[in-house]
Amino acid sequence: MASKEDKNGLDTIFLRGILRENPVFVLLLGLCPFLATTTSFFNGLGIGLATTFVLVSTNIVISLMRNFIPDKVRIPAYIIIIAGFVSVVELLIKAFVPALDTSLGIFIPLITVNCIVLGRAEAFASHNTPFKSFLDALGMGIGFTIACVLMGLIREALGAGQIFGIDIPWLSENRFLIFIMPTGGFLVYAMLIVLATHLTKYLDKKKKEHEQAIIDAYLAQQNLDPKSRELIAECSDELHFSCESCSSSGSCGLEEYRHQLKDQRSFKPGIEGEH
Repeated sequence: MASKEDKNGLDTIFLRGILRENPVFVLLLGLCPFLATTTSFFNGLGIGLATTFVLVSTNIVISLMRNFIPDKVRIPAYIIIIAGFVSVVELLIKAFVPALDTSLGIFIPLITVNCIVLGRAEAFASHNTPFKSFLDALGMGIGFTIACVLMGLIREALGAGQIFGIDIPWLSENRFLIFIMPTGGFLVYAMLIVLATHLTKYLDKKKKEHEQAIIDAYLAQQNLDPKSRELIAECSDELHFSCESCSSSGSCGLEEYRHQLKDQRSFKPGIEGEH
């Protein structure tokens, strides 16, 4: 059971950076390169992948060295490590994708002081194992890349009338130039934040409904004493749908029942025969 709980924890570490703790839409970090460079899909993908490479590499190295870096000089040490990987990325882009180097310009070396990279190093990599740090960085990097690609696609389509360099009928002749300007960037960014917020709320609602179905099915099947029923009622009322975060975890039997359902992987609320 411990290994299954560890696996669930690793999944959470990786997935949270993609939506629930997306560095751009939720944490509001790295906005300078995000808004300045995402005028096209090509630029958005480029800055996203470059940042992801630096983020993953930096997290792994800092996690490996976390017990050797003195606390008083940890921030300068992190900056030096980050700068080293940024130099690698910059040289690779100059050598193999010179057009991207021209488009991104100063924003490639500025990855060194990107709040996402330094923030994950300080908040996560310096306190966790290399593998967990790798998953955290990969999830955050993918979340950042997705945000940059979406931003670039929308601004390129509306502002330049193109997608991937291909003209879009009507839009190519009726371009909304404001969208490739800073003002348009802020407008698109606001719309994307709204969409991300609504998507997160929708997923939370579906998760709540599913977890409530688990609790209802458990109560219907078990002959529980009043104390256990009271604990589960509190679990439902207070929305403690993660047993690990509940102070009464293990006292009511719900956690064991939840693991049984995950093992069967056939739970459908309201269908007794498949429990």
